[in-house]
Amino acid sequence: MRESRFTQEQIVAILKESEAGTPTSELVRRHGISSATFYNWRKKYGGLEVSDAKRLKHLEQENRRLKEIVADLSIDNRILKDVVRKKW
Repeated sequence: MRESRFTQEQIVAILKESEAGTPTSELVRRHGISSATFYNWRKKYGGLEVSDAKRLKHLEQENRRLKEIVADLSIDNRILKDVVRKKW
């Protein structure tokens, strides 16, 4: 997955500007992002503080790691079941 040009701190700061009353079109133009990107950020990070955004990123990384572990164990389980079935 492509890494963002903006850090989470920058994203939260841009969203805070929007909450302060700066028009979306002005923010999009000034920061060089698309309006779709802005609204996706608002959906994901809206109402978060910087510490919350960092925690969210950490939780997403941990979730990705756990999903990989589950996938590996599922494959191992399937292989072992196939071996046992063929052996008997």
